[in-house]
Amino acid sequence: MPSFTYTARDRSGQTLHASLDAPSRRDALRLLSARGLSPVLVEETSAHKTKAAKTKSGAGALSSQLSVFGSAAPTLATLKSRERLPFLESLVDLTSSGLSAGEAIRLLSVRIKEPRLRLVCVHMWEQLGEGSTLSQAMTSLPTVFDSSTINLIQAGEATGNLNDVLNRLITHLTDQKELRRQVLNALAYPVFMMVVAGGVIIFFLVFLLPRLQTLLRSLGGELPTSTKILVALSDFGIHYGLFVAIGAILGGVAFWRWRATDAGRLTTDAWMLKLPLLGPFAVSQTVLAFSQTLSVLLENGITTSEALRMTERQIANRVHRAAFDVATGRVLEGEALSAALQKTGCFPDLALDQLSVGENTGNLVPSLKKIAVAYQKAISNQLNIFTRLIATGVLLGVFMFVGFIAFAIISAVFQLSSSFKS
Repeated sequence: MPSFTYTARDRSGQTLHASLDAPSRRDALRLLSARGLSPVLVEETSAHKTKAAKTKSGAGALSSQLSVFGSAAPTLATLKSRERLPFLESLVDLTSSGLSAGEAIRLLSVRIKEPRLRLVCVHMWEQLGEGSTLSQAMTSLPTVFDSSTINLIQAGEATGNLNDVLNRLITHLTDQKELRRQVLNALAYPVFMMVVAGGVIIFFLVFLLPRLQTLLRSLGGELPTSTKILVALSDFGIHYGLFVAIGAILGGVAFWRWRATDAGRLTTDAWMLKLPLLGPFAVSQTVLAFSQTLSVLLENGITTSEALRMTERQIANRVHRAAFDVATGRVLEGEALSAALQKTGCFPDLALDQLSVGENTGNLVPSLKKIAVAYQKAISNQLNIFTRLIATGVLLGVFMFVGFIAFAIISAVFQLSSSFKS
């Protein structure tokens, strides 16, 4: 009678490794189920030995592959969440072709050249070789895969729809990446304008104006008020500009560290909501994160309570997050989601109306997707307006300062020339 080696979990969740005799693999599975065990891996003894040897040698070989990068080889502690989307995209390319997730990861761990992504695949393949599932292997990399991703993958494994879950998850992460790209692109031009304008102003006050000042003083006479103000600004910049810059840097670092605390983050997020432009933008970001995340989680079989808790962690603004936590508690007590969110005062009425329609018709996920599409467009429009206003403000400020400089110099020249005539 054939002998089978198995890995299974008992009712308490402990993993067991043992062997049994059975006429076939199907009979071995039935015996394990009769004993109250959940089989993870069941193989004949000869096949198991062969595969174990291959896995052991393969894992050692894969672990040594990163040594080709020398001292620049990454470590597990240096892995970040930015490796998540490339890994999932590479994985779904292979699983869509008919490969299992384990075989796809094994192939990726050999073929991928990028060292950080290869380290993710190598580590996960080693975890899979020890009997872990894909979601369990992801749990061992918390800096790369968050709880929402792990729960979605676990739901896909349980329902047998792993490829569908991966595609929806990739779409969701791609949308988030595109939003971050839009924000960075929107801020790049205003920041560039401010740096250039500041550099021009500093160059004129510190280097050019002192030479003009020497020329004007050599001509004698009384300087007009505008020129005196300009000269005073130049003197202040020369003597105290370095101290002002150091103080500004230290103040910025202190403010950033204070904002990193829970109290500071809550306070600054509350300030942001009161600002004319940033307040509506923060609200739009909250609605977009809520609608995108919740729709993906519910669509892939995550329970409502778990989906709401995971969605809460995706909300960046701490004031909105606290309000959403209270709303989640009301939903779990039996209140409708739209009614609970309305009491927070953080969500726009139009979004709540669309959410209420989805609840009444039983089509909550499509309503959430429509809300996400609408607010993604709204955020793009807000970013365009924000960029134009900042660029216009910077240009007006530079033009006004240049005009003041021209007026101060021309008025000094006219006053000195009139004094010569007199």
